[in-house]
Amino acid sequence: MTFQSPWWLVALLAVVALVALYVVLQLRRAKYAARFTNVALLGSLVPRRAGWRRHVAFGLVAAGLAVLVTSLAVPSTEVRVPRERATVVMTVDVSLSMRATDIEPDRFQAMQVAAKQFVDVLPARINLGLVSFAGTATTLVTPTTDRDQVRTAIDNLQLAEATAIGEAVFTSLTTVTNFQSTLQTGGEEVPPARVVLLSDGYNTVGRETTQAVEAAVAAQVPVSTIAFGTDYGVLDLNGERFPVPVDRSTLEDIADETGGSYSEAASAAELEQVYEDLGSQIGYTTEAQDISPWFVRGGLLFAFLGIVASLLWTNRLL
Repeated sequence: MTFQSPWWLVALLAVVALVALYVVLQLRRAKYAARFTNVALLGSLVPRRAGWRRHVAFGLVAAGLAVLVTSLAVPSTEVRVPRERATVVMTVDVSLSMRATDIEPDRFQAMQVAAKQFVDVLPARINLGLVSFAGTATTLVTPTTDRDQVRTAIDNLQLAEATAIGEAVFTSLTTVTNFQSTLQTGGEEVPPARVVLLSDGYNTVGRETTQAVEAAVAAQVPVSTIAFGTDYGVLDLNGERFPVPVDRSTLEDIADETGGSYSEAASAAELEQVYEDLGSQIGYTTEAQDISPWFVRGGLLFAFLGIVASLLWTNRLL
């Protein structure tokens, strides 16, 4: 919990001073009563009080005052709020290495399941596009709020040879730029954009990833990357086995240099969690929500209970 106007908390000193004054008065009353040696006479002079109950009544009122003063400091709590507008391009590796079975049932099928869960995590108003890449990169779905279109495209993904990570970033940036141009033409405000790129291998063809990083930085589009797979993945092609490890360092560099986030997933469950985390990070923002009305209600309730207790137990207000 935070306070938007914390200086009001200084006023709590007044409540503390009031409590201190109450304690002093109670001590003085006890000292005054001790001066009388005739207990019978004391009983006739000093009216019978409610004992500990009057302290409870005062305590409730004091607590109510403290809570009301705290409300003036505008206490706030962080809440997660869906973003109204954003453009996200999900870019997935469909190279043949995704056929490796080091992740059950294999990398490709696990990726498809997790990718569709990512689609479901994003708030409905965020525009989502899909790019696939192997030896070349292709925009399968331009950014849209039609989630069914994206899910269908994920189901229809096909594997191909080679891995062009650099080309994938360039194609994703072009997809973002074209969509933003369409919005500008229609007089709409251009929302922030981000690319989420998943790959399981090394860049083997096309432009270098360093060139792609420069283009992403120039376009001010962060690229979040996911290194998917294990170091023990093997691809079986016509009876010949090829190791297909993950190039973590390249993917981490892309994320770091473009302002995105880097994640690793070595199982289907981990990939699903990474996508969920990215969906929350991209699709939602945290905002301070004023909860001072709750403090006002609580303060009034404490004060009311204190006054009622005082009237019931002492037949007077405090």
